[in-house]
Amino acid sequence: MEIGITTFVETTPDVKTGKVISHAERIREVVEEIVLADQVGLDVFGVGEHHRKDYAASAPAVLLAAAASQTKQIRLTSAVTVLSSDDPVRVFEEFSTLDAISNGRAEIMAGRGSFIESFPLFGYDLKDYDELYEEKLDLLLKIRESEMVTWNGGKHRAAIQNRGVYPRPVQNPLPVWIASGGTPQSVARAGFLGLPLVLAIIGGSPLQFEPLVKLYKKAASEAGHDLSKLTVASHSHGFVAESTDTAVDKFFPPTQQAMNVLGRERGWGPYTRSTFDAARSLEGALYVGDVKSVADKIIFLRKNVGITRFMLHVPVGSMPHEDVMRAIELLGKEVAPIVRAEIDRWEADSEGN
Repeated sequence: MEIGITTFVETTPDVKTGKVISHAERIREVVEEIVLADQVGLDVFGVGEHHRKDYAASAPAVLLAAAASQTKQIRLTSAVTVLSSDDPVRVFEEFSTLDAISNGRAEIMAGRGSFIESFPLFGYDLKDYDELYEEKLDLLLKIRESEMVTWNGGKHRAAIQNRGVYPRPVQNPLPVWIASGGTPQSVARAGFLGLPLVLAIIGGSPLQFEPLVKLYKKAASEAGHDLSKLTVASHSHGFVAESTDTAVDKFFPPTQQAMNVLGRERGWGPYTRSTFDAARSLEGALYVGDVKSVADKIIFLRKNVGITRFMLHVPVGSMPHEDVMRAIELLGKEVAPIVRAEIDRWEADSEGN
């Protein structure tokens, strides 16, 4: 069971002072967070691509590379790369370079993008949302497959005739995940391609995703892939503190502020304390609490949904750097060992029966 962190490198106003941290300062903080995550034994750290004022993560590969030479074990991934509005050749080159710096710890999580700012920014039409992703994913996988690339092109990109793409990664192949918000089509695509799947579980009940995991495995099996090699990850909002009351008091105000900004943009209703508290229940999608309560929820997710990698997205709205660092420390030193030990026992018992 892998456990890690994701971030969008948020730069939202402080709920108490109204102060907004600079992009430069927050980026440097995230590098420190990645280094700490490595030191406390977490498995993966992901940075999600965005192109807007309240997130400073427009170039995840660069930020991850800054931490790569200061870390030893932790895997470094986009979470996600908005492949639809990027160029697959450049994406591969950037993450292959990251793979070299980290000596084989880079990953790409390829998504279509739930935030759409990158499409007009890079000159793409949203009406081509699905076509762009399918076409560019096909090219990315071609590049991953072979040093010399011949690709016949598509509607949105010219053909490539026997051209080399460099550098080649340390890992062969460079891991490419399919990122999904939970649509059956994207889940089935990942299974058909035999690629690892990451699900954004940020609302409702995680139990609703169990049929999707089954669909993923069914599609993979029908395509002839080895099910024992499939990996399913999730990323969910959350925060760990010494007590649940402390975690709630620190995490709710900035999260409410950030979610209400997004809600106004997308037509959602207000993000209330009752919404927040309901999501903190065992079957909710919010992982906020003390060490035991967060560990229990991750174990529940593994046993009931089949997730083999869990990534805690922290913070959602801007929080003091020291609070985020402490949450990472608790997740790595205390939550992760509890989860791994219980999953090991559970799997041993299952095999024995």
